[in-house]
Amino acid sequence: MTRPLRVVFICTQNKLRSPTAEAIFRSLDGWEVTSAGTNRDAETPVSRDLLEWADVAVCMEKRHRDVLRQQFSGALPDDRIVTLGIPDDYEFMDGTLVELLERLVPTRLDAVAPREAV
Repeated sequence: MTRPLRVVFICTQNKLRSPTAEAIFRSLDGWEVTSAGTNRDAETPVSRDLLEWADVAVCMEKRHRDVLRQQFSGALPDDRIVTLGIPDDYEFMDGTLVELLERLVPTRLDAVAPREAV
């Protein structure tokens, strides 16, 4: 039996975008998900342990990816860090945000971590 794909969703404060993504994909078969923020005062701050646990980090913006690369170099290979390009313009579970995540996340993750390869 193959273990679930471990995905951590990353935004700044871990209050709106990444928790929305976690809520959407939490019940998806074959995925184990969590979320974190790049700021020190985030609801759940990102950590080296969390990145080492993950198969893939899904960042909402390029600046989140840059923080992971700078502060947690080597915790997760660069080719396992995905950037969605979703700005901080949405509330938790905003309908447009949900649509964006449902459209972008599966496509980006299939390109990085095919389920049968994990």
